[in-house]
Formats: sequence, C-alpha cells, structure tokens
Amino acid sequence: MPRLTVWMVRTALLYLGSGIAVGAVLLAAPGLSLRLEARPLRPLHIEFLLLGWTGNLVLGVAFWILPRLGSEGRGHESLAWAAYWLLNLGVAAVGGGQALGLPGNVALLGRAAEGLAAAAFACHAWPRVRSVSAPHSER
Repeated sequence: MPRLTVWMVRTALLYLGSGIAVGAVLLAAPGLSLRLEARPLRPLHIEFLLLGWTGNLVLGVAFWILPRLGSEGRGHESLAWAAYWLLNLGVAAVGGGQALGLPGNVALLGRAAEGLAAAAFACHAWPRVRSVSAPHSER
C-alpha cells in the first residue's frame, strides 16, 4: 500500500475517533447536567466527520486503487500530497476556527484550502482515469 494512502487512512481514522468523541460529549452534556455550550462544538463535530474522515478516506483509497500510468506509476504524487495537506489544513481551519470563535475569514480560508485540495487531487487523478470501453491500443 502506498505511503500516502497509509497516511490518509490513518488520518481518517483519527478524525473518525475525534468526531465520535466530540459527538459523545455533545450527546452526554445535557444528560449529565454539564454546563457545556454545544454551539461551538457542533461545527467541529460536523467538519471532523464530514470532511476529515470521509474526505481523507476517499482520497486515500482513490490514490491507491486508481490504475497506474505504466512506467510513471501513480503520476505526480506531489499533487496528491498537496491535496492531503490542504484538506487537513482546511478541516482544522474551518472546524477549529468556528469552535474557537475566530473571525469568519478563517473558515473562508479553510474552505478555500479544501477546494484547492479537491482541485489538486483531481489534477493528479485525471490522467489515471481510463475509459473501459476504449480499445486497448487507445489507452
């Protein structure tokens, strides 16, 4: 398994565990009479599970499973690594920024980083996507 896939899947599992932990605190707070304001934690919970866990897992598995490019292997891995770092920077900026009450520009920059991560991974993966119906000589 490629090193980037290992990093992405492990990071996804960390986000899954963290997101479940934050969700458990949100669920338990009213029942335990904890004076915890749930509003700041909810965006963190959503961001960790929606983009942290699923985003890293999807990109990691896609990097591993897409066909190789012959002698080039998996193509420009630097774009895929950039997607990994941008995605996680974006998740931290959006989730952490909203949980800590930072200005809205932090979340906006985080969303921009997540969008750039998607674009970088798409640029990396596009040459690896082949048509199944095309004759072998056209690939």
